[in-house]
Amino acid sequence: MNETKVFEIANEVFKNEVEGIHEVQQLLNQEFAQAVYLLSKCSGKVIVMGIGKSGHIANKIAATMASTGTSAFFVHPTEALHGDLGMIGQNDVVIAISYSGESDELNAALAVIKRKDIAVIAITGNTKSTLAKLSKHVLNIAVTKEACPLGLAPTTSTTACLVLGDALAVCIYSLKGFKLEDFALSHPGGSLGRRLLIKVNDIMRCGERLPVVALNANLTDIVLEISNKGLGLTAVIDNLGKLVGVITDGDLRRILDNYNKFNTLTAQDIMNKSPKTLETNTLAIVAVELMEKNKINGFLIVDEQHKPIGAFNIHDLIAAKLL
Repeated sequence: MNETKVFEIANEVFKNEVEGIHEVQQLLNQEFAQAVYLLSKCSGKVIVMGIGKSGHIANKIAATMASTGTSAFFVHPTEALHGDLGMIGQNDVVIAISYSGESDELNAALAVIKRKDIAVIAITGNTKSTLAKLSKHVLNIAVTKEACPLGLAPTTSTTACLVLGDALAVCIYSLKGFKLEDFALSHPGGSLGRRLLIKVNDIMRCGERLPVVALNANLTDIVLEISNKGLGLTAVIDNLGKLVGVITDGDLRRILDNYNKFNTLTAQDIMNKSPKTLETNTLAIVAVELMEKNKINGFLIVDEQHKPIGAFNIHDLIAAKLL
């Protein structure tokens, strides 16, 4: 098989799966809206069930819902028939996935669940199946063909099911008013958690490490303060300790280009009188976005009286593994 043939097959798979997603999108109806409403009002847990490839998709849908504020987990139908049905309570809602709708293990478990008067939402390609009959709401994922050339391996159908599950999850958390801060609490580990939980006061340099000069500081004092503190900038404060300006490495270079005599220069002559500042509770990821937007390498942190209490630069963000 040559490279051209490989790309031909791959492109055909992409084409078929995209078309399948569009087909399922066209099948969205009132049943979907009612399922979203039922799930958003669930006072218990959302149980997602499926077997085989549908089981893998069910597991992912449960994980997505759990990470976006919905108490959800996967239960294997076979395990359910051997004791795990006890995990499903009266206030729960079950999402059952089977493309054919005729999975024996799944339907056997659902028959018991239905007797317990627990609501079931079916995701199936057969709206007249046993699964559909056991369910309160039926979400149709029928596709014209699988991406598998033999039409055997679940490919387009599982992709469409996955997208439908994502649509359910996003609709639910949107209705619940799920926020960035809520998402962060579900993802405290790894780079994602760091980016969503760390605030600037967690990484800023303060106290003796904070570069500060007075309005009347001379050029030598300014250069020494910037060099010694290693942030590439220094705050400039008035006699009340309030921030009135900032001087950066770049400001010093521009002074060297524009002045011949430096003996009489003070901080007041050099400083930028409109420094960019942040409050201590600002998320570090927001600071990253503002640094990129303003094309700057550092920020000063001020308190309610506009007094400088900390500072950080891009190296502090890198050290905190935020970049």
